[in-house]
Amino acid sequence: MKKYIGIIVVLLISVQFVFAGIISAKDAAKLSKDGKAIIVSTKPVADYSKKHIEGAVNIDHAALYNTEGIKSMLKPAAEIAKILGEQGISADKKIIIYDTGSNKAAGRLYWILKYMGAKDVDILDGHIKGWKKARKPITGKATEIEAATFTPAVNSAIYADIEYVKANLKNDKVVIVDVRSADEYNGKEKDDANINKKGHIEGAVNFDHVNVFKEDGVLKSKDEIIAAAKSAGITADKEIILYCASSVRAGIVFMALTDVAGFKNVKVYDGAYYEWNVGKDNPIK
Repeated sequence: MKKYIGIIVVLLISVQFVFAGIISAKDAAKLSKDGKAIIVSTKPVADYSKKHIEGAVNIDHAALYNTEGIKSMLKPAAEIAKILGEQGISADKKIIIYDTGSNKAAGRLYWILKYMGAKDVDILDGHIKGWKKARKPITGKATEIEAATFTPAVNSAIYADIEYVKANLKNDKVVIVDVRSADEYNGKEKDDANINKKGHIEGAVNFDHVNVFKEDGVLKSKDEIIAAAKSAGITADKEIILYCASSVRAGIVFMALTDVAGFKNVKVYDGAYYEWNVGKDNPIK
């Protein structure tokens, strides 16, 4: 019996755990090769043209934003669906996203796809570096794209607009979370042309997006994320509204809280602080 227990312990130690929402390069490569998944680069077009994962298509998240008004707010769902479909992405296909490793662009696109109703979305473990480490092919050749139809099924349960945020500023059952750095939250950040009134939404708590990662950039475990969130006053029994400057950093925190920590009621405020700081009557601290 002791012999078998020892074998089980060794096996458990040797297993590489991959969180929900995260997929290994090995598995991603197999699914892509078999035509069961589409890999999506979130790099700017110029960077994608130089080097990308073989077979990957490209979606620069900035292409999904309105060209007028508040920077980084989403286009209408029908327009986003058209852009996604032109890149061969459909809501029913498994979608695997990667960026340079910061998780910012990948996190933003992850949330956008979830909002649009994509059923199966993962972020590539280690991103492009993880892909190279697994010795998977890189190319500068553009992928031949077969256009698809992306049929949106907008998930309004994970979206918050400015009026929703205003209506819940003093709601004890809602916690508004600023995932920017402490300096940005406290109004000490460097100049940003989109921010005239430095500070944060009055009543918001601060939870820097890097708090969901270990020092090596790997996502923390479920228990570690729950503990870190709790220390900032963020608990699963409350509705959580995330924002940053443009809600790019909010995406990876959304993924960590929902897919890893298992929180059920999490929204992203799409307009974020860029929108909030414009209104003269919006409370800022």
